[in-house]
Amino acid sequence: MRVTDPLYAVYSRRLRRQLQGGELPGHIGLIMDGNRRWAHRRGIENPSLGHKYGAEHVENVLAWCEGVQIRHVTLFVCSAENLQRRDDAEVAFLMQVIEEVLARHLARPLPRWRVHIAGALDTLPDTTARALKEAAEATRDCATGAHVTLAVGYGGRQELVDAMRDLLYEQAETDRSMRDLAAHLTADDIARHLYTAGQPDPDLVIRTSGEQRMSNFLLWQSAYSELYFCEAYWPAFREVDFLRALRAYAARRRRYGA
Repeated sequence: MRVTDPLYAVYSRRLRRQLQGGELPGHIGLIMDGNRRWAHRRGIENPSLGHKYGAEHVENVLAWCEGVQIRHVTLFVCSAENLQRRDDAEVAFLMQVIEEVLARHLARPLPRWRVHIAGALDTLPDTTARALKEAAEATRDCATGAHVTLAVGYGGRQELVDAMRDLLYEQAETDRSMRDLAAHLTADDIARHLYTAGQPDPDLVIRTSGEQRMSNFLLWQSAYSELYFCEAYWPAFREVDFLRALRAYAARRRRYGA
């Protein structure tokens, strides 16, 4: 069904009506999967161009989030494993896309979203790390109340290692013994050292491309998140797919592990 199809508009309106009065997530995590496969299916000679189309599509999805008053979005842009296991040419192209499309667009004048960064920036090329830091700084005073976190060079396990390391360094500066720390350690002690410290945990995590796994994304934060898997590749992820995910979320009863 094409976006220009009148039936698409009718179905979109129907989905929005179904959401009225329902509980919607305050924070969505998005695993943007399937860029290269989408490009391959479309016959694009260089499948890495799928990353560019995927990055450009972020603007559309953030607009959909604004339309339903979702104020926190975390985008899984690039994993630590991507940097280690993809070939150098693809990684270089992806970093260029992050710098020229994502960071530059989000840091435009009068930004609508405040940018936060999650990930090990020291593993990124200097130009990419600088572009991300500049985007975060340029949007620091964004007054809309909307927050978007870019997970770049991100790995959930490494985030926990880094959080514990920072906690231990912090305690080393005090007179508190490691035995005392171990005896009184709480989840909050660890959470305040995460890359996402101060941000709410995601209520809903959506993964595109039909894959049904978390891929080391927000392992701590998504402990009680609802999960939704969509068959569409990320660049082909439509507003109706987004609204269906929200409808599925609204129909569920959150149990928080109970």
